[in-house]
Amino acid sequence: MDTFDTILSPLYFVVSWIIRIFHTVIAPLFGTDSGWTWALSIVGLVIVIRIVLIPLFVRQIRASRSMMTIQPKVKELQKKYGHDRERMGKELMNLYKESGTNPFSSCLPILLQSPIFIALFRVLDGASNGIVRGDGLNQQLVDSLREATIFGAKISDKFIGADNWHVQVVTVVLILCMTATTFTTQRQLMRKNMPPEALTGQYAQQQKLLLYVLPVVFAVGGINFPVGVLIYWFTTNLWTMGQQFWVIRRNPVPGSAAYTEWEKRKKDRAGKGGLLGGLIGGSKAEANGAVNGSVDGAATEAVPAPTTKRVQPQRVPRSKRKGR
Repeated sequence: MDTFDTILSPLYFVVSWIIRIFHTVIAPLFGTDSGWTWALSIVGLVIVIRIVLIPLFVRQIRASRSMMTIQPKVKELQKKYGHDRERMGKELMNLYKESGTNPFSSCLPILLQSPIFIALFRVLDGASNGIVRGDGLNQQLVDSLREATIFGAKISDKFIGADNWHVQVVTVVLILCMTATTFTTQRQLMRKNMPPEALTGQYAQQQKLLLYVLPVVFAVGGINFPVGVLIYWFTTNLWTMGQQFWVIRRNPVPGSAAYTEWEKRKKDRAGKGGLLGGLIGGSKAEANGAVNGSVDGAATEAVPAPTTKRVQPQRVPRSKRKGR
């Protein structure tokens, strides 16, 4: 074991055991040596990792929103101290400190996920060469993963050095999916969740750079990734895209296009709620009136109005009248 493997051995241990646990659970459905069993085990690994990284994702969203919020102030500092880089740097640091913003927080989840990605790459790359990495896997499981196929391509195959067209087709499709999800995620952030004032300046330029550079990096690097790693990376990109869509829809940045849509949905729900409440209230009033009217009518018919009997005058005899 080299120095690199020694450093990553704890991650090898975690990655290999997570894969093995999912493989044990899924194997009865598709078979121990099935490519679907191993592919779904990798998907399960992604789910576990991304759930663990949710707190970091929340911090990333907050950091991005803070950076967008202070962009007008950053522009003012650039206009005022653009000629003095040293003063500009000090003022920026003071601004970050006052607003509680860290420009590197948005990169934190990616940086923390990178060692896991490297560990997974090393585990699957080792499996493609018959090398066991991680105590969760043994030689038998590594050979099973190495020979498992999905759509005619082995989990351990790469685009470079592919010996059949099935491998090339599967890897190209996965690379395109991985690249498309990366581009869509970044574009969704810029088009939906950034206010107009944040679309200009240094921060916006960085976002635009990531929009076009990251997909190219994934596309170029993807040709040397095993199929298993491509499945992992496409799944984690898909998770990121869906997670970001949910956050933008439920908690958009004020002033952005997503915020305008959110306010419109809120007003529509309030209007529908008021209309529904009015209809329900009116129906209840009518129903109560009808019931009361029916009860009153029934009571009127059942209990007639009381009548006064006239007392007729009686004739008094003359003898009695005299005595009276």
